[in-house]
Amino acid sequence: MRLSTRIALATAATVPVLVLLSGLLLIGLVSKDLNARQDTLLGERAAAVLPSARVELRAAQNGRVRQETNQERRLAESALDVGIRIVSADGTTVVSEGSQPQPSTVLPADDGSPVTVRSGGTSWRAVALPIVATASQPAGTLWLFSPVSAVKSEVGSVRGRIILVALIAAPIGGLLAFGIAERAARPLRLLQRRTSGLDPDDPATRPQHRPTRVTEVDELAHTLESVLSRYDEQAARTGEALETARAFAASASHELRTPLMSMRTNLDILTDHTDLDPQDRAEIVYDLQAEHARLLGLLTALRSLAQGDLVGADAFTRVDLAELVEASVSGLRRQQPQAVVGVSSTASLRLSAWEPGLRMVVDNLLTNAVVHGTRPGTAPWIQVTLSRTGAGDEALLTVDDLGAGVPADQREAVFARFRRGPDSPGSGLGLTLVAQQIALHHGSVRITDPPHGYGTRVEVRLPLGSSSTTAITLPLRRDWLAGGEA
Repeated sequence: MRLSTRIALATAATVPVLVLLSGLLLIGLVSKDLNARQDTLLGERAAAVLPSARVELRAAQNGRVRQETNQERRLAESALDVGIRIVSADGTTVVSEGSQPQPSTVLPADDGSPVTVRSGGTSWRAVALPIVATASQPAGTLWLFSPVSAVKSEVGSVRGRIILVALIAAPIGGLLAFGIAERAARPLRLLQRRTSGLDPDDPATRPQHRPTRVTEVDELAHTLESVLSRYDEQAARTGEALETARAFAASASHELRTPLMSMRTNLDILTDHTDLDPQDRAEIVYDLQAEHARLLGLLTALRSLAQGDLVGADAFTRVDLAELVEASVSGLRRQQPQAVVGVSSTASLRLSAWEPGLRMVVDNLLTNAVVHGTRPGTAPWIQVTLSRTGAGDEALLTVDDLGAGVPADQREAVFARFRRGPDSPGSGLGLTLVAQQIALHHGSVRITDPPHGYGTRVEVRLPLGSSSTTAITLPLRRDWLAGGEA
């Protein structure tokens, strides 16, 4: 059923109910006003008739029949459409004219307030005025009665008109509601027609919504655009994940071929030469262990690169960089107890970051300094410094070592994939992981000369941002695993 039809039917059913409810309230108010007006007129009529009632009561007591007859006529003319009853002090009815309760009906006390008296299935509004006794005036009571049927007739007339209005308002209200709903639903039907041929994968079918000034329709169109935008984001991330998986497979296949072939050769030698010299056998086993460690390191590094390529903004939290650096240095001291590691750090530097990624940065820089920054015959020496830049909007992390250093013309190239020295035991991805994570955090990394003139200094800058967690915008980063632009 169409929305406009539903609205029309609901209006057609609701309008009569509202009219009837309003009518009930109106009938109550009209009844109250009519009763009040009737009581007022009855009281005024009683006050006008009271003098004639006194004369009638005196004439009846003194036996003046002619005067009594004249007064009864005057009373009837004065009362018009109301009933009159004059009762003497002893309860004898002196005059009884017009419509009124039966004589046997017990009347209430004459307190001067209008009351309702019922007799024989008929109701009257009655008012009693006392006739005070004097030297020449006998006591008694003047009663005036007005039928309630007149008020009921007017109330019934109002009730009938209300019912008539309700019956007329139902179809008219339904038709008007249908017309208004049809016009109001027109923007919704236009939006439905525009979206009926929607293909999320075809940008040409995307509806171009123009504001209609109908809040619900504009909000629905905005919601639809948001859903399509999220669909595009998820489709893009799915595509990135597929490309990352392909790159992972290609890189793993290419880089694992050489160590696997070397391991196969060594295994063949061990298999074919069971009488191999113990020293040669030990060297081959050592080579196998080294190649195995290299394979594990390579797979771990490739997995980390893939994670960095796919990390989302929802993974970012507030991280204390100073605590993270202290934890990384403590881990290095446990693994390399012979290394001399100095740390100079501020109390706290908080920033929005992916904590596993930043920990990977610090761990790789420290490991790189131990492996490549140690002179033969000496213990590894590393100095880590963490501070806030002069402007206060960046964190500056430096890692110094006493190694042979990196030539100036190679300082950019060392961050590329699989760049490793001839004697390096690593996978050639450690500094690539550093560069990837720093780019992910909108920072910068470079290799410079240390202040003492020899060795290597790696300098990392990271934006601190505001003190509260804010929305993270991921950079248009390279596909680090594939080695090309994303």
